[in-house]
Amino acid sequence: LLRMQFLQILSRKLGSLEMLFQIPFSQKQFPYTCLSTSASVYSKKKKGNSYEQVDQEKYKNLVHSVTSYKTSAQTPETILEEDNLLYGPPAKHRPPIKAVTKTPRNWVPLINPSKRILPVSSDSNVPMKIGLQRTKMPSVTRILQQTLSPQQVFYLERWKQKMIEELGKEGFEEYTKNLFLQGELFHSALESIFLSEETAAREQGEDDVVAGYLSSVEHVLEDISEVKALESGVHHETLQYLGLVDCVAKYRGQLCVIDWKTSAKPKPFLQNTYDNPLQVAAYIGAINHDANYDFQVHCGLIVVAYKNGSPAHPHFMDPDLCSQYWNKWLLRLEEYVDKN
Repeated sequence: LLRMQFLQILSRKLGSLEMLFQIPFSQKQFPYTCLSTSASVYSKKKKGNSYEQVDQEKYKNLVHSVTSYKTSAQTPETILEEDNLLYGPPAKHRPPIKAVTKTPRNWVPLINPSKRILPVSSDSNVPMKIGLQRTKMPSVTRILQQTLSPQQVFYLERWKQKMIEELGKEGFEEYTKNLFLQGELFHSALESIFLSEETAAREQGEDDVVAGYLSSVEHVLEDISEVKALESGVHHETLQYLGLVDCVAKYRGQLCVIDWKTSAKPKPFLQNTYDNPLQVAAYIGAINHDANYDFQVHCGLIVVAYKNGSPAHPHFMDPDLCSQYWNKWLLRLEEYVDKN
């Protein structure tokens, strides 16, 4: 385009391009060349465009289908919104903030220093099963549910909405109802096993929904002995909360509060169990400060069983780890008290 404009300027000033090139270039040297500002002088036939051969309607539909295809429901706006919710607005050129370890205002030790440990009685082989007292004290489950972090609420609500979209509202309610039912049946089957009713429990599990869960925990049951409590109520006399402990027994020689969990997805690490370690720590502290129990517990165990029968994941919590989660539990308890 610039070249054509340049030639046009020269043409206006010198009158004719033909006169301009007449002296330095002879017709013999360029027998078929003729310069002109007009496209009509060009003698060769314009080469056809291959795209003219294309079915325009078909091509338009193809472009539309490609440009309108969405690989994900996420958009830059939704991703930014999610990041802002989870991590806050981006802070540029700021030094990293050191994590501040919070300490509870009303710190109570996990192990009760004033509790008397009674000698082992002859009937100690019978697991304790104390009924849960119906008082105004909040339960461990209630406290944890009402002190969820914004991140936990966000992911829980997103999972719920996704399940409702797939199953419908009534289908989701039926799904959660079945989950609770399976958990209850699984705990009942384990209780029967620990009470030397293993045969009845196995027969029940063969044709029942808990068969896969029982098969999943078989290798864990081999390491459990000296069951001291089953589905037993506990309450912390000082901190005023209560709960229902699944099991207190020895796991590989260490006395533990054992919490049985069911899951459809693998949870190979303790961090995959979310608030379950806080729940176990809360139960340990409650037992150690409950006069109904003549022993103290220092360790915890979370066993995640799978419906398909794959080997369960046992997550052992040593005394140091229990102490860490105990401090976190005290903070959650204080948060609950402040809210209520």
